[in-house]
Amino acid sequence: MRASSVEQAILETLSKEHSHLTSLQVFEEIRGRLPAVNQSTVYRALERLVEQGVVSVSDMGTHAAVYELLTDGRHHHLVCQKCRRVMTIGHEDVQSFFNAIQEKNHFQIVTNHLILFGICDNCQENVENSRAEK
Repeated sequence: MRASSVEQAILETLSKEHSHLTSLQVFEEIRGRLPAVNQSTVYRALERLVEQGVVSVSDMGTHAAVYELLTDGRHHHLVCQKCRRVMTIGHEDVQSFFNAIQEKNHFQIVTNHLILFGICDNCQENVENSRAEK
């Protein structure tokens, strides 16, 4: 099995899903097309794609690494700790934050993916409504 065919199948899967998938989910998605592929081959191919900057890997609070195709450039995520909703924010929204941290701390930030955890507006509203009902 050629690495390039596995990588191509991974890229097609991540492009089609427009989602964050674990290596197991990617493996399950492509093994129908590539029956000879095994899970470790998929994992190694994902890691190569991460090293190349084509795919990002992160923990979105699920305690499992998830992979995402970086077609829209650098971006970051907000994750609701109540409903697990994931929202995407553009890099330009956090660039000034990064710049301030770097300048104040004399520190060069090299991360390509920031994930902030909190409570989304829907869940905040649900909490407020339940308090009002008491």
